[in-house]
Amino acid sequence: MNDIVRQFTVGHDDDGVRLDRWFKRHLPQVGFAMVSRWARTGQIRVDGKRADVDTRLEAGQVLRVPPGGEAKAGGTAPRPRRELTPAEIELADSMVLTQDRAAIVLNKPPGLATQGGSGMQEHVDGLLDAFADKGPRPRLVHRLDKDTSGVLLIARTPGSAAFFSKRFSGRSAKKIYWALVVGVPSIEDGMIELPLAKQPGTGGEKMHVDEKEGQSARTRYRVIDRAGNRAAWVELHPLTGRTHQLRVHMAAIGHPIVGDGKYGGQEAFLTGSISRKMHLHARRLLIEHPDGAPLDVTAPLPEHFANSLESLGFVESEGDVEIEAPVEFTKEDQKRAARQHAKEYRKERRGERRKRSDGPPSGQTRPNKPAGKPSGKPGARAGTKPGAKPFGKPARPGSGRPSGPRGGARPGPKPGGAPRGRSR
Repeated sequence: MNDIVRQFTVGHDDDGVRLDRWFKRHLPQVGFAMVSRWARTGQIRVDGKRADVDTRLEAGQVLRVPPGGEAKAGGTAPRPRRELTPAEIELADSMVLTQDRAAIVLNKPPGLATQGGSGMQEHVDGLLDAFADKGPRPRLVHRLDKDTSGVLLIARTPGSAAFFSKRFSGRSAKKIYWALVVGVPSIEDGMIELPLAKQPGTGGEKMHVDEKEGQSARTRYRVIDRAGNRAAWVELHPLTGRTHQLRVHMAAIGHPIVGDGKYGGQEAFLTGSISRKMHLHARRLLIEHPDGAPLDVTAPLPEHFANSLESLGFVESEGDVEIEAPVEFTKEDQKRAARQHAKEYRKERRGERRKRSDGPPSGQTRPNKPAGKPSGKPGARAGTKPGAKPFGKPARPGSGRPSGPRGGARPGPKPGGAPRGRSR
Protein backbone atom coordinates (compact mmCIF):
# COMPACT_ATOMS: atom_id res chain seq x y z
CA MET A 1 0.00 0.00 0.00
CA ASN A 2 1.25 3.49 -0.79
CA ASP A 3 2.24 5.25 2.47
CA ILE A 4 3.29 8.57 0.94
CA VAL A 5 1.31 11.75 1.45
CA ARG A 6 0.19 13.05 -1.94
CA GLN A 7 -0.17 16.63 -3.10
CA PHE A 8 -2.21 17.84 -6.06
CA THR A 9 -2.63 21.30 -7.57
CA VAL A 10 -6.25 22.08 -8.42
CA GLY A 11 -6.53 22.65 -12.17
CA HIS A 12 -8.61 25.23 -14.02
CA ASP A 13 -11.16 22.55 -14.99
CA ASP A 14 -11.85 21.88 -11.32
CA ASP A 15 -12.35 25.51 -10.27
CA GLY A 16 -15.48 25.64 -8.11
CA VAL A 17 -15.95 21.86 -7.80
CA ARG A 18 -16.75 20.26 -4.45
CA LEU A 19 -14.00 18.32 -2.67
CA ASP A 20 -15.88 15.00 -2.82
CA ARG A 21 -16.52 15.53 -6.52
CA TRP A 22 -12.82 16.17 -7.08
CA PHE A 23 -12.04 12.76 -5.57
CA LYS A 24 -14.63 11.10 -7.78
CA ARG A 25 -12.98 12.63 -10.84
CA HIS A 26 -9.32 12.09 -10.02
CA LEU A 27 -9.15 9.36 -7.36
CA PRO A 28 -12.26 7.27 -8.02
CA GLN A 29 -10.79 4.36 -6.06
CA VAL A 30 -11.21 6.41 -2.86
CA GLY A 31 -14.81 5.97 -1.72
CA PHE A 32 -17.00 8.71 -0.28
CA ALA A 33 -16.87 7.16 3.20
CA MET A 34 -13.07 7.34 3.19
CA VAL A 35 -13.09 10.98 1.97
CA SER A 36 -15.59 11.88 4.72
CA ARG A 37 -13.44 10.24 7.39
CA TRP A 38 -10.27 11.95 6.18
CA ALA A 39 -12.05 15.31 6.16
CA ARG A 40 -13.59 14.74 9.60
CA THR A 41 -10.22 13.86 11.13
CA GLY A 42 -8.40 16.74 9.43
CA GLN A 43 -6.21 14.58 7.19
CA ILE A 44 -7.27 16.41 4.02
CA ARG A 45 -5.81 19.90 3.75
CA VAL A 46 -6.38 22.66 1.18
CA ASP A 47 -3.56 25.20 1.23
CA GLY A 48 -2.67 23.88 4.68
CA LYS A 49 -6.18 24.31 6.11
CA ARG A 50 -8.75 21.68 7.04
CA ALA A 51 -11.51 21.09 4.50
CA ASP A 52 -14.96 19.50 4.51
CA VAL A 53 -16.39 17.26 1.79
CA ASP A 54 -18.53 20.15 0.51
CA THR A 55 -15.64 22.65 0.35
CA ARG A 56 -15.46 24.35 -3.05
CA LEU A 57 -11.97 24.19 -4.54
CA GLU A 58 -10.31 27.00 -6.48
CA ALA A 59 -7.82 26.71 -9.32
CA GLY A 60 -4.22 26.85 -8.07
CA GLN A 61 -4.94 25.56 -4.55
CA VAL A 62 -2.77 22.72 -3.24
CA LEU A 63 -4.66 19.69 -2.01
CA ARG A 64 -2.98 17.37 0.52
CA VAL A 65 -4.23 13.77 0.41
CA PRO A 66 -3.17 11.21 3.04
CA PRO A 67 -1.83 7.77 2.07
CA GLY A 68 -4.21 4.88 1.55
CA GLY A 69 -7.57 4.52 -0.10
CA GLU A 70 -6.41 2.27 -2.91
CA ALA A 71 -8.87 -0.21 -4.36
CA LYS A 72 -9.03 -3.48 -2.44
CA ALA A 73 -7.84 -6.71 -3.99
CA GLY A 74 -10.64 -8.53 -5.73
CA GLY A 75 -12.60 -5.32 -6.28
CA THR A 76 -14.23 -4.34 -9.53
CA ALA A 77 -11.60 -3.55 -12.13
CA PRO A 78 -12.08 -0.60 -14.47
CA ARG A 79 -13.55 -1.50 -17.84
CA PRO A 80 -10.74 -2.04 -20.34
CA ARG A 81 -10.67 0.28 -23.31
CA ARG A 82 -11.65 -1.24 -26.62
CA GLU A 83 -8.90 -1.71 -29.13
CA LEU A 84 -9.77 0.26 -32.25
CA THR A 85 -8.94 -0.96 -35.72
CA PRO A 86 -6.63 1.13 -37.95
CA ALA A 87 -9.67 2.06 -40.06
CA GLU A 88 -11.56 3.32 -36.99
CA ILE A 89 -8.59 5.39 -35.82
CA GLU A 90 -8.28 6.87 -39.30
CA LEU A 91 -12.00 7.75 -39.31
CA ALA A 92 -11.73 9.40 -35.89
CA ASP A 93 -8.71 11.47 -36.92
CA SER A 94 -10.35 12.52 -40.21
CA MET A 95 -13.26 14.14 -38.35
CA VAL A 96 -11.15 16.46 -36.16
CA LEU A 97 -11.59 20.17 -36.85
CA THR A 98 -9.62 21.44 -33.85
CA GLN A 99 -8.53 20.19 -30.42
CA ASP A 100 -6.83 21.42 -27.27
CA ARG A 101 -6.43 20.35 -23.66
CA ALA A 102 -10.15 20.84 -22.91
CA ALA A 103 -12.03 20.00 -26.12
CA ILE A 104 -12.04 18.08 -29.37
CA VAL A 105 -14.32 19.47 -32.08
CA LEU A 106 -15.40 17.04 -34.79
CA ASN A 107 -17.14 17.40 -38.13
CA LYS A 108 -19.52 14.45 -37.90
CA PRO A 109 -20.38 12.95 -41.28
CA PRO A 110 -24.01 12.11 -42.14
CA GLY A 111 -24.97 8.52 -41.46
CA LEU A 112 -22.75 8.11 -38.39
CA ALA A 113 -24.65 7.92 -35.09
CA THR A 114 -23.47 9.95 -32.11
CA GLN A 115 -24.14 7.18 -29.59
CA GLY A 116 -24.73 3.46 -29.79
CA GLY A 117 -28.13 1.82 -29.68
CA SER A 118 -29.95 -1.32 -30.67
CA GLY A 119 -28.00 -2.88 -33.53
CA MET A 120 -25.70 0.17 -33.74
CA GLN A 121 -22.13 -1.02 -34.21
CA GLU A 122 -20.33 2.14 -35.32
CA HIS A 123 -20.83 5.49 -33.61
CA VAL A 124 -18.85 8.53 -32.46
CA ASP A 125 -18.88 7.53 -28.79
CA GLY A 126 -17.24 4.23 -29.68
CA LEU A 127 -14.41 6.04 -31.48
CA LEU A 128 -13.44 8.33 -28.58
CA ASP A 129 -10.82 5.88 -27.28
CA ALA A 130 -8.74 7.07 -30.23
CA PHE A 131 -8.23 10.36 -28.34
CA ALA A 132 -7.79 8.95 -24.83
CA ASP A 133 -4.02 8.34 -24.91
CA LYS A 134 -3.09 7.87 -21.23
CA GLY A 135 -5.49 10.46 -19.86
CA PRO A 136 -9.22 10.26 -19.09
CA ARG A 137 -11.54 9.05 -21.82
CA PRO A 138 -13.16 11.99 -23.67
CA ARG A 139 -16.92 12.25 -23.38
CA LEU A 140 -19.90 13.61 -25.30
CA VAL A 141 -21.59 16.79 -24.06
CA HIS A 142 -24.31 17.08 -26.74
CA ARG A 143 -25.61 15.08 -29.70
CA LEU A 144 -26.50 15.27 -33.37
CA ASP A 145 -29.00 13.04 -35.17
CA LYS A 146 -27.49 10.20 -37.17
CA ASP A 147 -28.29 11.82 -40.53
CA THR A 148 -27.31 15.34 -39.41
CA SER A 149 -23.74 16.39 -40.17
CA GLY A 150 -21.52 19.08 -38.71
CA VAL A 151 -19.96 20.45 -35.53
CA LEU A 152 -19.88 18.06 -32.57
CA LEU A 153 -18.11 19.07 -29.36
CA ILE A 154 -16.28 16.46 -27.28
CA ALA A 155 -14.92 17.23 -23.79
CA ARG A 156 -11.44 15.91 -23.01
CA THR A 157 -11.73 15.89 -19.20
CA PRO A 158 -14.49 15.53 -16.60
CA GLY A 159 -13.96 19.18 -15.64
CA SER A 160 -14.35 20.50 -19.17
CA ALA A 161 -17.38 18.21 -19.66
CA ALA A 162 -19.10 19.84 -16.67
CA PHE A 163 -18.10 23.30 -17.95
CA PHE A 164 -19.45 22.77 -21.49
CA SER A 165 -22.59 20.97 -20.29
CA LYS A 166 -23.46 23.98 -18.14
CA ARG A 167 -23.14 26.27 -21.20
CA PHE A 168 -25.41 24.05 -23.28
CA SER A 169 -28.03 23.69 -20.55
CA GLY A 170 -27.88 27.43 -19.82
CA ARG A 171 -28.41 28.24 -23.53
CA SER A 172 -25.34 30.48 -23.68
CA ALA A 173 -23.86 28.29 -26.44
CA LYS A 174 -24.90 29.38 -29.94
CA LYS A 175 -25.57 26.69 -32.54
CA ILE A 176 -26.12 27.65 -36.17
CA TYR A 177 -27.50 25.09 -38.64
CA TRP A 178 -27.91 25.20 -42.40
CA ALA A 179 -30.73 23.40 -44.14
CA LEU A 180 -32.37 23.08 -47.53
CA VAL A 181 -36.16 23.06 -47.26
CA VAL A 182 -38.93 22.33 -49.72
CA GLY A 183 -40.67 25.51 -50.89
CA VAL A 184 -40.08 28.99 -49.49
CA PRO A 185 -41.43 30.20 -46.10
CA SER A 186 -43.74 33.20 -46.52
CA ILE A 187 -42.01 34.93 -43.59
CA GLU A 188 -38.34 35.15 -44.48
CA ASP A 189 -36.99 35.92 -41.00
CA GLY A 190 -39.01 34.60 -38.10
CA MET A 191 -39.53 32.51 -35.00
CA ILE A 192 -41.25 29.13 -34.68
CA GLU A 193 -42.78 28.48 -31.26
CA LEU A 194 -44.47 25.08 -31.17
CA PRO A 195 -44.28 22.71 -28.15
CA LEU A 196 -43.00 19.21 -28.86
CA ALA A 197 -43.64 15.79 -27.30
CA LYS A 198 -42.88 12.17 -28.11
CA GLN A 199 -45.38 10.76 -30.56
CA PRO A 200 -47.37 7.89 -28.99
CA GLY A 201 -46.82 4.48 -30.52
CA THR A 202 -43.33 5.22 -31.86
CA GLY A 203 -41.35 4.19 -28.81
CA GLY A 204 -39.99 7.70 -28.46
CA GLU A 205 -38.35 7.53 -31.89
CA LYS A 206 -40.53 10.28 -33.34
CA MET A 207 -41.68 13.68 -32.07
CA HIS A 208 -44.76 15.74 -32.89
CA VAL A 209 -46.35 19.10 -32.10
CA ASP A 210 -48.41 18.83 -28.92
CA GLU A 211 -50.03 22.07 -27.74
CA LYS A 212 -51.30 20.57 -24.45
CA GLU A 213 -48.60 18.18 -23.20
CA GLY A 214 -45.55 19.24 -25.21
CA GLN A 215 -42.42 20.95 -23.92
CA SER A 216 -41.69 24.49 -25.05
CA ALA A 217 -39.59 24.63 -28.22
CA ARG A 218 -38.37 27.72 -30.07
CA THR A 219 -36.44 28.02 -33.34
CA ARG A 220 -35.18 31.15 -35.09
CA TYR A 221 -34.87 30.86 -38.85
CA ARG A 222 -33.73 33.07 -41.71
CA VAL A 223 -34.04 32.49 -45.43
CA ILE A 224 -30.57 32.92 -46.91
CA ASP A 225 -31.57 32.39 -50.54
CA ARG A 226 -34.25 30.79 -52.67
CA ALA A 227 -34.48 28.82 -55.90
CA GLY A 228 -37.69 30.25 -57.27
CA ASN A 229 -40.55 28.60 -55.39
CA ARG A 230 -38.94 25.17 -55.46
CA ALA A 231 -36.60 25.29 -52.45
CA ALA A 232 -34.98 27.60 -49.94
CA TRP A 233 -31.64 27.64 -48.17
CA VAL A 234 -32.24 28.56 -44.52
CA GLU A 235 -30.23 29.29 -41.42
CA LEU A 236 -31.63 27.75 -38.25
CA HIS A 237 -30.87 28.75 -34.67
CA PRO A 238 -32.44 26.47 -32.02
CA LEU A 239 -33.16 28.39 -28.81
CA THR A 240 -34.17 25.18 -27.03
CA GLY A 241 -32.77 21.69 -27.42
CA ARG A 242 -35.65 19.29 -27.99
CA THR A 243 -35.19 16.01 -29.85
CA HIS A 244 -35.56 16.46 -33.63
CA GLN A 245 -36.66 20.06 -32.97
CA LEU A 246 -35.49 21.62 -36.24
CA ARG A 247 -36.89 18.79 -38.35
CA VAL A 248 -40.33 18.84 -36.68
CA HIS A 249 -40.60 22.63 -36.70
CA MET A 250 -39.79 23.02 -40.38
CA ALA A 251 -42.20 20.24 -41.35
CA ALA A 252 -44.88 21.79 -39.12
CA ILE A 253 -44.83 25.10 -41.02
CA GLY A 254 -45.10 23.24 -44.31
CA HIS A 255 -41.45 23.31 -45.38
CA PRO A 256 -39.79 19.99 -44.49
CA ILE A 257 -36.03 19.64 -44.70
CA VAL A 258 -34.97 18.11 -48.01
CA GLY A 259 -34.31 14.39 -47.55
CA ASP A 260 -36.16 14.11 -44.22
CA GLY A 261 -38.71 11.46 -45.12
CA LYS A 262 -39.39 10.72 -41.45
CA TYR A 263 -41.15 14.05 -40.92
CA GLY A 264 -41.77 15.26 -44.45
CA GLY A 265 -42.84 12.06 -46.20
CA GLN A 266 -42.48 11.93 -49.97
CA GLU A 267 -42.82 15.71 -50.20
CA ALA A 268 -39.37 16.03 -48.60
CA PHE A 269 -37.56 14.79 -51.72
CA LEU A 270 -36.73 16.94 -54.73
CA THR A 271 -36.40 15.57 -58.23
CA GLY A 272 -33.41 15.96 -60.49
CA SER A 273 -29.82 15.99 -59.25
CA ILE A 274 -30.66 16.76 -55.60
CA SER A 275 -29.47 14.01 -53.23
CA ARG A 276 -32.02 12.04 -51.22
CA LYS A 277 -29.83 12.37 -48.10
CA MET A 278 -30.98 14.76 -45.40
CA HIS A 279 -29.79 18.33 -45.89
CA LEU A 280 -29.31 19.47 -42.28
CA HIS A 281 -25.83 20.56 -41.20
CA ALA A 282 -24.55 21.95 -37.88
CA ARG A 283 -22.59 24.74 -39.51
CA ARG A 284 -21.16 26.65 -36.56
CA LEU A 285 -20.75 26.53 -32.78
CA LEU A 286 -19.84 29.41 -30.48
CA ILE A 287 -19.30 28.49 -26.85
CA GLU A 288 -17.29 29.75 -23.91
CA HIS A 289 -14.01 27.88 -23.34
CA PRO A 290 -12.61 27.01 -19.88
CA ASP A 291 -9.58 29.16 -20.70
CA GLY A 292 -11.86 32.19 -21.14
CA ALA A 293 -11.62 32.88 -24.88
CA PRO A 294 -14.72 31.84 -26.87
CA LEU A 295 -14.49 28.70 -28.99
CA ASP A 296 -15.80 29.46 -32.49
CA VAL A 297 -15.75 26.58 -34.98
CA THR A 298 -17.24 26.24 -38.47
CA ALA A 299 -17.69 22.86 -40.17
CA PRO A 300 -17.36 22.42 -43.97
CA LEU A 301 -20.41 21.01 -45.74
CA PRO A 302 -20.62 17.31 -46.65
CA GLU A 303 -20.29 16.56 -50.34
CA HIS A 304 -23.99 15.93 -51.04
CA PHE A 305 -25.04 19.23 -49.41
CA ALA A 306 -22.41 21.26 -51.25
CA ASN A 307 -23.43 19.68 -54.56
CA SER A 308 -27.10 20.47 -53.93
CA LEU A 309 -26.32 24.13 -53.19
CA GLU A 310 -24.43 24.37 -56.46
CA SER A 311 -27.21 22.63 -58.41
CA LEU A 312 -29.77 25.12 -57.09
CA GLY A 313 -27.55 28.10 -57.92
CA PHE A 314 -26.63 29.04 -54.35
CA VAL A 315 -23.21 30.44 -53.40
CA GLU A 316 -21.89 28.90 -50.18
CA SER A 317 -19.83 31.94 -49.18
CA GLU A 318 -23.00 34.07 -48.97
CA GLY A 319 -24.47 32.02 -46.13
CA ASP A 320 -22.26 32.96 -43.19
CA VAL A 321 -23.02 36.13 -41.22
CA GLU A 322 -21.33 37.76 -38.26
CA ILE A 323 -22.83 36.87 -34.91
CA GLU A 324 -21.74 37.86 -31.45
CA ALA A 325 -19.76 35.39 -29.36
CA PRO A 326 -21.35 34.24 -26.09
CA VAL A 327 -20.51 36.42 -23.10
CA GLU A 328 -19.39 34.79 -19.88
CA PHE A 329 -20.25 36.78 -16.77
CA THR A 330 -17.99 36.55 -13.75
CA LYS A 331 -19.34 35.68 -10.30
CA GLU A 332 -18.94 39.33 -9.28
CA ASP A 333 -20.99 40.43 -12.33
CA GLN A 334 -23.74 38.01 -11.34
CA LYS A 335 -23.76 39.22 -7.74
CA ARG A 336 -23.89 42.84 -8.88
CA ALA A 337 -26.81 42.10 -11.21
CA ALA A 338 -28.65 40.24 -8.43
CA ARG A 339 -28.21 43.16 -6.03
CA GLN A 340 -29.47 45.63 -8.62
CA HIS A 341 -32.49 43.44 -9.37
CA ALA A 342 -33.32 43.15 -5.65
CA LYS A 343 -33.00 46.92 -5.25
CA GLU A 344 -35.38 47.61 -8.15
CA TYR A 345 -37.84 45.00 -6.86
CA ARG A 346 -37.95 46.61 -3.40
CA LYS A 347 -38.51 50.03 -4.99
CA GLU A 348 -41.45 48.68 -7.02
CA ARG A 349 -42.96 47.04 -3.95
CA ARG A 350 -42.76 50.31 -2.00
CA GLY A 351 -44.60 52.06 -4.83
CA GLU A 352 -47.36 49.42 -4.79
CA ARG A 353 -47.83 49.71 -1.01
CA ARG A 354 -47.99 53.51 -1.30
CA LYS A 355 -50.75 53.28 -3.94
CA ARG A 356 -52.77 50.84 -1.86
CA SER A 357 -52.51 53.04 1.24
CA ASP A 358 -53.73 56.07 -0.69
CA GLY A 359 -56.87 54.23 -1.84
CA PRO A 360 -59.57 55.60 -4.18
CA PRO A 361 -61.46 58.81 -3.40
CA SER A 362 -64.43 58.50 -1.06
CA GLY A 363 -67.54 57.03 -2.71
CA GLN A 364 -65.60 55.63 -5.66
CA THR A 365 -64.53 52.04 -6.35
CA ARG A 366 -61.40 50.89 -8.08
CA PRO A 367 -62.05 49.68 -11.66
CA ASN A 368 -61.58 45.96 -12.35
CA LYS A 369 -59.48 46.56 -15.44
CA PRO A 370 -57.48 49.53 -16.66
CA ALA A 371 -59.45 51.67 -19.10
CA GLY A 372 -58.76 50.95 -22.71
CA LYS A 373 -57.12 47.57 -22.14
CA PRO A 374 -58.03 45.26 -25.02
CA SER A 375 -59.62 41.93 -24.25
CA GLY A 376 -58.30 38.61 -25.42
CA LYS A 377 -54.72 37.62 -26.15
CA PRO A 378 -52.62 40.37 -27.71
CA GLY A 379 -51.49 39.85 -31.25
CA ALA A 380 -53.92 36.98 -31.93
CA ARG A 381 -55.34 36.68 -35.39
CA ALA A 382 -58.33 34.81 -36.70
CA GLY A 383 -57.51 31.38 -38.04
CA THR A 384 -54.19 30.96 -36.21
CA LYS A 385 -53.44 28.09 -33.92
CA PRO A 386 -52.93 28.78 -30.20
CA GLY A 387 -49.20 28.99 -29.57
CA ALA A 388 -48.49 29.88 -33.18
CA LYS A 389 -48.09 33.63 -33.46
CA PRO A 390 -47.73 34.91 -37.02
CA PHE A 391 -47.19 38.64 -36.48
CA GLY A 392 -46.12 41.29 -38.93
CA LYS A 393 -45.52 41.27 -42.63
CA PRO A 394 -47.82 39.27 -44.93
CA ALA A 395 -46.66 36.80 -47.53
CA ARG A 396 -45.33 38.22 -50.78
CA PRO A 397 -47.09 37.36 -54.02
CA GLY A 398 -45.45 34.37 -55.67
CA SER A 399 -43.41 33.52 -52.58
CA GLY A 400 -43.98 29.78 -52.80
CA ARG A 401 -45.91 27.40 -50.61
CA PRO A 402 -48.02 28.95 -47.82
CA SER A 403 -47.25 28.15 -44.22
CA GLY A 404 -50.67 26.54 -43.78
CA PRO A 405 -52.90 26.44 -40.72
CA ARG A 406 -50.14 24.97 -38.55
CA GLY A 407 -47.88 27.98 -39.06
CA GLY A 408 -46.28 28.90 -35.77
CA ALA A 409 -43.79 31.26 -37.42
CA ARG A 410 -43.55 34.94 -36.72
CA PRO A 411 -40.96 37.49 -37.76
CA GLY A 412 -37.92 37.77 -35.55
CA PRO A 413 -35.09 40.30 -35.25
CA LYS A 414 -32.58 40.16 -38.05
CA PRO A 415 -29.19 38.91 -36.79
CA GLY A 416 -27.06 39.72 -39.79
CA GLY A 417 -28.78 42.28 -41.95
CA ALA A 418 -31.66 41.87 -44.34
CA PRO A 419 -32.13 38.31 -45.63
CA ARG A 420 -31.67 37.55 -49.29
CA GLY A 421 -34.84 36.74 -51.18
CA ARG A 422 -34.19 37.04 -54.89
CA SER A 423 -35.80 34.70 -57.40
CA ARG A 424 -33.69 32.62 -59.65
